Amino acid sequence: MPEVIKTFKRTERTTPADVLGAMKSAREWGDFDFTDIEMLGLLQDRGRKLSAGEALRAFYEAYAAREGKPRWGEKTPNYVGKMQQIQRALPEARFIHVVRDGRDVALSVLDRTVRELTAADVAKRWKRKIQKARDSSPKLRHYTEVRYEDLILDTEPSLRRICAFIELDWDDAVLDYHERSSSRLEEMKRTLPADGHSAELDVERRMATHAMTTRPPDADRVSRWKRQMSEPDRQAFEAVAGSMLSDLGYEPGAPVACGAS
Repeated sequence: MPEVIKTFKRTERTTPADVLGAMKSAREWGDFDFTDIEMLGLLQDRGRKLSAGEALRAFYEAYAAREGKPRWGEKTPNYVGKMQQIQRALPEARFIHVVRDGRDVALSVLDRTVRELTAADVAKRWKRKIQKARDSSPKLRHYTEVRYEDLILDTEPSLRRICAFIELDWDDAVLDYHERSSSRLEEMKRTLPADGHSAELDVERRMATHAMTTRPPDADRVSRWKRQMSEPDRQAFEAVAGSMLSDLGYEPGAPVACGAS
């Protein structure tokens, strides 16, 4: 999405071919199975005054229609730092910022990362991203925060609030997402090529990253750090981001009950 938006800032006359090039620069592009001819046609149908917003709508609306859905959404975590840019292109956008206890975030990241990272490294990134989102939020028309823990432990009321926020009628089917997620993940069963920012991600590791979407909410995922985080890692994380934990209502300072060494 940001690459498409930036394309319109680089030249005075952005063509459908320029937009397609920006779309294809995303290493996930192959997941969507659009041919060049198909996407160029969709972009050309938006008329001579093609804008970033219209280009994005052309892609997302076509994808939603193909899946038989009336609405579309994005869940790319890095977009938390691009919300104002996205709003300028798509004024109708609703931003839902899911916040999770950073110590649990650190455990998840350190479990799956292929890079050399420490708990302090994750704490810096977690704190920076949340602060950036909160700094942007007063400038956004539609922004809300949701705690991951509430989604897990108080699922239906939390999802009802989200549906109200995005003006989507409630349907009990949203509680059964895990029954359909396996088929939706099929489109992702391919290796993600390396790019200038990320290393190659093989199919097995990619599927493992999304494995939790195939299961119902699991209360064991909440406060996992209390059981599994080492005391040195907890202290390192809180030394960097303890104030942010407190601001978000997560109590720092409690010793780990039985962590790994």
